[in-house]
Amino acid sequence: MAGDAIVAEELTYSYGELVAVDHISFKIAEGEILGFLGPNGAGKTTTVKMLTGQLKPKGGKAVVLGMDVASDAGKVRGEIGVCFEQTNLYEQMSALENLQLFARLFGVGDFDGKTLLKRVGLDGREKDKVEGYSKGMKQRLMVARSLVNRPRILFLDEPTAGLDPTSAEAICSIILEERARGATVFLTTHDMMEADKLSDRVAFMNGGKIVALDTPHNLKQQYGKRALKAKIQTPTGELLDREVVLDQPETPDLVHKLFAGERVVTIHSEEATLEDIFIKITGRGLKE
Repeated sequence: MAGDAIVAEELTYSYGELVAVDHISFKIAEGEILGFLGPNGAGKTTTVKMLTGQLKPKGGKAVVLGMDVASDAGKVRGEIGVCFEQTNLYEQMSALENLQLFARLFGVGDFDGKTLLKRVGLDGREKDKVEGYSKGMKQRLMVARSLVNRPRILFLDEPTAGLDPTSAEAICSIILEERARGATVFLTTHDMMEADKLSDRVAFMNGGKIVALDTPHNLKQQYGKRALKAKIQTPTGELLDREVVLDQPETPDLVHKLFAGERVVTIHSEEATLEDIFIKITGRGLKE
């Protein structure tokens, strides 16, 4: 039975008078992907920095792989991989040289950088200087760098932000491959569709607090509604929208009346998105 890879207990951090992370508690199981959702300034990145030993909590405790991050930060860093939204690569070096440097820092023997670069779609560009890379290529190299030490936990901070669909899909595939390998993934993102697709559970962060934490399915069942969305055509040719809420006692009769009395052009089922649910819980959007 899998244990807990990450345990946060009343984790707190403030910048002067501003409380960025306000007594949050949660657990992440080994091999789980947790999507950490919230708008800018919600406290997501500060949480990641405490969990990875870059910031010491002002209150509470963070335990990663059974180690207290505040006292064992060095040991924790040896077992994790981190990829931040802002790239911090050595641009005058090649992609392969960047990875080889980090492999030496981690003490990884027999490191095969070319295979790792091929995995992120950078084969054939291994010896090119990073300064000539596009944003998507640099982001894929950042992800590759986070995998150098075969980490037990991956911390990915907005890994697909601003990327083209092909680059974003490549990174999403790698995230799922790492989970299949047994790694735990802590994923912070604004992209609710990405979080819905990848995450076993999602946490909504707002104003420094976790305001909801559950599977995407359970959150949709609790806060959302399922509906049929139909487009009907009037006798004059005008197209109008119709909605029938599902799971209600009157739903069968309403569906029958829709098809019996209207010319239905298209119809499809629709459920609430994580964005809808976040707005319902907090009153604000993820991109604010």
